[in-house]
Amino acid sequence: MERTFAIIKPNAFADGNSGKILGRIYEEGFKVVGLKKLYMSIVEAEGFYHVHQEKPFFGELTDFMASGPCIVMVLEAEGAIKKWRDLMGATNPADAAPGTLRKEFGQSLGENATHGSDAPDTAAFEIGYFFSGLELL
Repeated sequence: MERTFAIIKPNAFADGNSGKILGRIYEEGFKVVGLKKLYMSIVEAEGFYHVHQEKPFFGELTDFMASGPCIVMVLEAEGAIKKWRDLMGATNPADAAPGTLRKEFGQSLGENATHGSDAPDTAAFEIGYFFSGLELL
């Protein structure tokens, strides 16, 4: 079994789509081993997205992620990283395949409803950023 990190972003939370997204997560066979609702500060968002700090969209991204509550999760499944990324769809909702979360719930490239780790080392960092081992059941 593999674990990955996932976020239901502030726009999807504000639009009332968290339950629908969680439903899809369970329907697709993921086990949710960690889940928290939180409101990231700018400093927390900057720390989480530090790998993008030199990119032109960094400020817009961190401002957005600190704009409202979100849900952070640890998901477990066989091939969880790829499975979650496939369920999310392309980063830009306009390019996402029908039936993917970003196609259904994303509004734009910046407000694309969900986040997911892209590799095992990224997942390990992201999980550890928000969860202690005692919180993962």
